[in-house]
Amino acid sequence: MKLAPVKHPLACTLVEVVVSLMVVSVSMGGIMSMYGQAAVRSDYSAHYLAAQMMAVGGLEQARGAKYDPQGSPATDELVSTNFPQRVDVLDVGYSSGITYATNITTISTVCTNPLVKMVQVDCTWSFPGKSGTITNTVYTYRAPNQ
Repeated sequence: MKLAPVKHPLACTLVEVVVSLMVVSVSMGGIMSMYGQAAVRSDYSAHYLAAQMMAVGGLEQARGAKYDPQGSPATDELVSTNFPQRVDVLDVGYSSGITYATNITTISTVCTNPLVKMVQVDCTWSFPGKSGTITNTVYTYRAPNQ
């Protein structure tokens, strides 16, 4: 009488080991890829927020200009020539290299009775490693003595 070989219940064949290693490597590759994409997206969000704050800063400068055309003496400092194009570094911390952005302030008269002007600030910048420019725009309306 011949005895059958005893197979250990936890024994794996070479094919099972290779398949399990492939599943683990594909899973780890996906996780690492998503981690990389999250880091790039986080860096983009930091640049976008810094550009938005730079545009809001330009808007606040325009809001601080004296605009009282009916006063004595009449004063109107709210004109585009008082706000030249401004190039500055985006404040994104130390996560990436230096990125420059440009603020362009446009002021136009919307209505003459009542007297209302629109202040628009465009902040243009480019994301490192991507082609093209991105523009953040903020605007507000302003009447005399506001």
